Amino acid sequence: QVQLVESGGGLVQTGGSLRLSCAASGRALSSYAMGWFRQAPGREREFVAAVSRSGGVIDYTRSVQGRFTISTDNAENTVYLQMNSLKPEDTAVYYCAASSRVVRGTTGSHYNYWGQGTQVTVSS
Repeated sequence: QVQLVESGGGLVQTGGSLRLSCAASGRALSSYAMGWFRQAPGREREFVAAVSRSGGVIDYTRSVQGRFTISTDNAENTVYLQMNSLKPEDTAVYYCAASSRVVRGTTGSHYNYWGQGTQVTVSS
């Protein structure tokens, strides 16, 4: 079983950048497909980005393509989400997730391990 801890959230102005980290413990990240999701107040959780178990396939939701980058560091057992050109609509709690169910997942139901979340607030 893997444990996930996110960090790196905060308050940033429109156009700014943040890098979120998701540190895993218990098992190697290479055993899982990894994803980032977010949930804004009053809205459902939505998919943001994911990397397949092999690391060979990366998916993004359309609204973040070209602005966000997901990456993994197996030596550090950490997944990152680099977020550039941030917009107020990116404001949400961001969650890291791991899946032992699928090799590639873009919906929440694919994932069986979740972090506690980190708040990202983008001011206009």
